[in-house]
Amino acid sequence: MLNRNILVFAFLMIALLVPGRVIAGPPFVTDDPDPVEYKHWEVYLFSIYNHPAGTDSAEFPAVEINYGLVPDVQVHMIAPLTYDSEPPKSAQYGYGDTELGIKYRFVKETDFLPEVGTFPLVEVPTGDASRGLGNGYTQVFVPVWLQKSFGADKKWTSFGGGGFWYNPGDDHRNFWRLGIELQRDLSEQWTLGGEIFHETPSESSHAASPSIVGHLESTNAVGVHGHTAFNLGGYYNFDEHRHILFSAGRDIDGRNRFSCYLAFQLTF
Repeated sequence: MLNRNILVFAFLMIALLVPGRVIAGPPFVTDDPDPVEYKHWEVYLFSIYNHPAGTDSAEFPAVEINYGLVPDVQVHMIAPLTYDSEPPKSAQYGYGDTELGIKYRFVKETDFLPEVGTFPLVEVPTGDASRGLGNGYTQVFVPVWLQKSFGADKKWTSFGGGGFWYNPGDDHRNFWRLGIELQRDLSEQWTLGGEIFHETPSESSHAASPSIVGHLESTNAVGVHGHTAFNLGGYYNFDEHRHILFSAGRDIDGRNRFSCYLAFQLTF
């Protein structure tokens, strides 16, 4: 049976085995409006670990693929293997929900105006919700993101915004997610930054059903409170094609005790 020690060991093995200028978004929850350049690719091999009180969940390994389909537009997919542990139930591991999206930048940055875009996402319920490996419903996130570089050397960058998560059915909650990030290019190799983001309480008054929602009750169930969290992280660039992204944080006023993200990114 999978347990927490196996989860931590697997995450550390990925950190040791994966051999960094990159756009924003990952490794942070807050995203940016900057799409992949036309006819260019971004491929991530990544892992995410979350430790709310009394539970553990992760995606390891997972693959994210972004492609610049036309100027100012990228297509996006995430395909994860998912881990869920909520004692006294047995831990589960298998394929999770698939994420699809399109990022569109409709305002380019100028000396005075920020870059502006949108990045609608669809979470396709490909994971087995009865085993805690998926949501069980198709979810939709529709945000607006802004980004601006500043300073005499343009080495400071801030991006942020937010949008609405839609979960159909009485057993899931709809909520707003808002966030802001600030980062600094320290050298050609290193960029460090931090974010604060907030998710609002449920938009519905129905009570959640643990028999249907299972492990998702702690994060997506109707009736849970909103939460505010922070992450600190950054990027290390080996060269223009190979990058490492990392972040770690926790809730300020919620139940998540620790989260971390680690990825190897290939750009070409």
